[in-house]
Amino acid sequence: MTSVPAPSPRVRPGRWWRAAIPCLAAIVVALFPVPAALTPQAWYHFALFLGVILALVLEPVPGAVAGMIGVTISAALRLVEPGPTDSIRWAVSGFSDPAVWLIFVSFLFVLGYEKSGLGRRIALTLVKHLGRRTLGLGYAVAFADLALAPVIPSNTGRSAGTIFPIVRGIPELYGSYPGESARRIGAYLMWTAFSAQCVTSSMFLTALAPNLLAVSLLNATAKVNITWAEWFVGFLPIGILLMATLPLLVYWIYPPTLKESGDVPVWASEQLTTMGRLKRQEILMAALALVALALWIFGGEWLNATTVGLLVLCLMIVSGLVTWDNVISYKQAWDVLFWFAPLLTMADGLRRVGFLKWLAELSAGAVTGMSPVLTVALIVAAFFLVHYMFASLTAHVTALLPVFVAAAMQVPGIHIKGLALLLCYTIGIMGVLTPYATGPAPVYYGCGYVQRKEFWVLGFIFGIVFFVAFLGIGLPFLRSLGY
Repeated sequence: MTSVPAPSPRVRPGRWWRAAIPCLAAIVVALFPVPAALTPQAWYHFALFLGVILALVLEPVPGAVAGMIGVTISAALRLVEPGPTDSIRWAVSGFSDPAVWLIFVSFLFVLGYEKSGLGRRIALTLVKHLGRRTLGLGYAVAFADLALAPVIPSNTGRSAGTIFPIVRGIPELYGSYPGESARRIGAYLMWTAFSAQCVTSSMFLTALAPNLLAVSLLNATAKVNITWAEWFVGFLPIGILLMATLPLLVYWIYPPTLKESGDVPVWASEQLTTMGRLKRQEILMAALALVALALWIFGGEWLNATTVGLLVLCLMIVSGLVTWDNVISYKQAWDVLFWFAPLLTMADGLRRVGFLKWLAELSAGAVTGMSPVLTVALIVAAFFLVHYMFASLTAHVTALLPVFVAAAMQVPGIHIKGLALLLCYTIGIMGVLTPYATGPAPVYYGCGYVQRKEFWVLGFIFGIVFFVAFLGIGLPFLRSLGY
């Protein structure tokens, strides 16, 4: 008699605890007494959000499923919007966010580089000249972002749309793929590229759209004006230190197993010879990439960065660089789209129900009566760490920067412009904290080279490193400038 195989369990054995912990955490927090300044719905939504974040860390189910479950429960219970129609509109609002679609398009740019062969040619060229040592490639990746940062106010367009498609092609030349061989060289390069864009995003006023938003909000709410030069000079000693040491720091903390290879650059040179001259598809992809880059730099007054990305994607399809079948079969892009959009919605719910404003005011009020220097340090630390609850730098700046500055203005002895600069400088570097903290994060997380647990641990470690270096150098330096 032929035996019938037993049906596969929905949650594999050994994973029940991963499902139980997020559920229990959400239930326990929900049972706590609701703070007087919050509605029960706001507190329950926070409990649900905490459960979703724990599910993203432990992954009892795919991240997209965890996000969809969380936003669906919140919509069903009407925790954010009272009416059934408004509730479901809120639940799917993440899919209308421009940043979500720019991240999606960034993945598809990789597809264009792969299909045209341009990505392989650029990767081989970099390896030919810099590929003998892994550390050299790390510095090349970091400085490439540094060169583009002052003129591209979209870190997603700059890093995810321009740097990532090129870097993505390098590891495979060394036999490094997502999975068991990721640590050979791929994981190191991906984390270096990701963390470097966080530093460059803080280094220049024009390197990140929320930086420009922050300056506008400060001028409107506190009459504080910050020029491009003031921003750059204030962050300069921190930026120089971090950019000079970051690839080496990643090399020590998250080392590649392949340190150097004299054979690969020779092989890359031979492969370039075999490829011959640039093909039509490569030239076309290069032209489209340059169009995107030019519009991201100069077209901000006419076209949103996401519009630019979608425009180039359409041209890639129409020109035959990629087919629609290629697009719909590119699993990584769709997976990121469906886990990041619900998460963005859940984080937006915290803002809508007033939880984030309450938390900010509670944090600012807790430092009343302390010395000005300690007060500034604690306010900046609270502003930095609360980003664990955000999936958007823009939302963070909009919701909390005016609140923190207004609270600080009530504390005697604080130089408001100095505090404002310190708060602004954290906007870029806080993007390193989580796989959803900033636009490029889902792209580097979704490519599979840096595993789930590693991404969270590295985000925590580099978050501490960045913040300690930033506060330890930035606060005394700004005080020396008279802020």
